[in-house]
Amino acid sequence: MDLVTTSPLSALSADELAARLTSVREEYDELKARGLKLDLTRGKPGADQLDLSNDLLGLPSTYQDRSGTDVRNYGGLEGLIEMREIFADLLGVDVANVVCGGNSSLTLMHQVLTALLIKGGPDSPRPWSQEPVVRFVCPVPGYDRHFTMLAELGIEMVTVPMNADGPDVAAVRAVVADDPSVKGMWIVPTYANPTGSVCSPEVAAELMAMPTAAPDFRILWDNAYAVHHLTEDEAKSADALSLAEASGHPNRPIMFASTSKITYAGAGVAALAASAENKAWYLQRLGFAAIGPDKVNHLRHVEFFGDADGVRAHMRKHRDLIAPKFAAVEEALSSRLSGLGIAEWTVPTGGYFVNLDVVDGTATRVIELAKEAGIVLTPAGSAFPHGNDPNDRNIRLAPTYPGLDDVRAAMAGVALCVELAALESLTRG
Repeated sequence: MDLVTTSPLSALSADELAARLTSVREEYDELKARGLKLDLTRGKPGADQLDLSNDLLGLPSTYQDRSGTDVRNYGGLEGLIEMREIFADLLGVDVANVVCGGNSSLTLMHQVLTALLIKGGPDSPRPWSQEPVVRFVCPVPGYDRHFTMLAELGIEMVTVPMNADGPDVAAVRAVVADDPSVKGMWIVPTYANPTGSVCSPEVAAELMAMPTAAPDFRILWDNAYAVHHLTEDEAKSADALSLAEASGHPNRPIMFASTSKITYAGAGVAALAASAENKAWYLQRLGFAAIGPDKVNHLRHVEFFGDADGVRAHMRKHRDLIAPKFAAVEEALSSRLSGLGIAEWTVPTGGYFVNLDVVDGTATRVIELAKEAGIVLTPAGSAFPHGNDPNDRNIRLAPTYPGLDDVRAAMAGVALCVELAALESLTRG
């Protein structure tokens, strides 16, 4: 991941700033007059991406797996072995550690968290709900749905910085070392949402080995974008399970993934990977709520892909569709904002987002200006717990869903709004 950093604009005189503000306001009025209706709020696949998987609609061609088991019936709590093998290959884990479930990895995460609260983990002194308070470490900027899930469950959040190579390990260590109420942390290790950061093997190893005051500390390893590459230089995810086992904390990580942005976002397959003890613990909890997952859908995906290499080939088709959209974001931001010293943004090599930081105190204004011009963005602060960005500078851009021409139009407008909000702030100062 590269970071584009501009140079200061503060060298302009007050008169020069005022003249530029007048000019940019005129340009903004012209933008509003165009009557745009563009939406960059969520990281959803575009219709052309979904079309790549339309052959799924005619599958499966049989109702038996390779062992001859009828997948239409009850049973098979772990999921279809062939589907588990695909996820094991993609995630770099042993198939024995994998469980395949329904369509949503978020559902699996919620199941794990609620089970920890109600029952505790296999190494918990007591259920988490019996603790006076439960806290989670949250790297920021981060994934808003992780934060809202914790808030809904009454789990407090402690933020640490997200760096280009993963969470700030020193900051994490300081939080977890002496406070037993800190029971876990989130991480999107590969092409993180929204920064595009990739957790290095060294950072991953430190996270798995670090001392924690809580004996049942968990790292929820949400590998949502493990195969979502934007370039031919494909990042490889750190082997969290092996690193944890080698460090003497085999139960620390619980890994999650899905095909939600690979096939159909609402009808894919989700997976969990964990130590043998954690897997048995999860299946015991799951056994009270289900008799088996949708194995017909598992078989459908197995036939569609064939194996993990089939998934990789499929994702290259996705890359061909969305990489130009990310290039359009970079072009729009660079052409308008480079050299002005009012913005920094990521140029990710994978994932679904571009992370944009603007002048402190102006992110909310940028989003307000964009909305008035017909361009809807994710609310300011969304990448922080409770929607509270203390610096009001972070904006998450999601370019995958609109068409390429719409991305170009939207991002040209966003870049204009960034400059206008910055000039407003600078002239006030």
